[in-house]
Amino acid sequence: MAALSIDGVSKFFGEHAAVEDLSLTVEPGEFVALLGPSGCGKTTMLRMLAGFEPVSRGEIRLNESLLASASHHVEPEQRHMAMVFQSYALWPHMSVADNVGYPLKLKKVRGQAYHERVQRALALVELEGYASRTPQQLSGGQRQRVALARCLVTDPAVVLLDEPLANLDRHLRAAMEQSFHAFHRRTQATMVYVTHDQSEAMALADRIAVMRDGRLVQWATPETLYREPRSQWVAGFIGQGSELHIAAGAPGQRLEEAALMQGLAAPAQARTQPVLVRPEHVRIKPDAPVDQDLIACVEHQTFRGERFELHLRLLDGTALMAYHPHALALGQPVALSLTEGWCLERD
Repeated sequence: MAALSIDGVSKFFGEHAAVEDLSLTVEPGEFVALLGPSGCGKTTMLRMLAGFEPVSRGEIRLNESLLASASHHVEPEQRHMAMVFQSYALWPHMSVADNVGYPLKLKKVRGQAYHERVQRALALVELEGYASRTPQQLSGGQRQRVALARCLVTDPAVVLLDEPLANLDRHLRAAMEQSFHAFHRRTQATMVYVTHDQSEAMALADRIAVMRDGRLVQWATPETLYREPRSQWVAGFIGQGSELHIAAGAPGQRLEEAALMQGLAAPAQARTQPVLVRPEHVRIKPDAPVDQDLIACVEHQTFRGERFELHLRLLDGTALMAYHPHALALGQPVALSLTEGWCLERD
């Protein structure tokens, strides 16, 4: 297992900073996601890790070895890393085993050692019985697992993954998330996974680096990102929720029901603190008198199977999302309370 250190790394294309002053440390055996919208710099950062792009400033180290700086660049084939791309890039005329073993042939590995390593890589992705098939005989998920096995066959210190599930349908992506979980558990490999899909990152990663406009805006566990997002932008990007403004609290503070409701009741000009309220913290009280509590009207609702997702509108025009086990009438006024809120930094 390997530790990966990124220290003050920047990448400029002309005057444009694709990545700017990014620092983080990936612990040995950790599964890390680089998450952000298109154009945020996450793939550029991955390409610098792989050695496909030189860094403009800062350093990248694998354990104690310097891989990249403004004056030093280790070539990709010497970094002990392997990359899985969004496209499978499998040779159609080769069998699964030959596709997996291709990197070994380039390294002049032959004979029994070659066959043992190919079989071991196929076993890691649970495709031992598919060695003689061609890529055309496989499903999309199986092809992605072949690409992963080809990456693993050289025993890399770090596995880099560039949106590997983006070309799969929704059902297959969910199944492949389980495959990645199982694979990581079996191999304990250090993995860096790029995605724009926040639900994918939340499901897979031990920690997530959220990026925006080339910068790291928060580096935390999935649970911390959901419960304690740093800014208004991160709160809107991760999970569902509503942003209210109240006259209480300070950034980084959690407010309980009494303080939250009191702060919301203050005059509008005093309500300057942005607060995130997740849908599970909105309690609907359909039988309560609507003249005694916080009031909202039901504007829209979506059936999600185990619950309804309610889109509400407070009397001052603020939008609010909530969950409820039953459908409510559109336009129906409901009394509600807010049980918890998280105070955000202003963007």
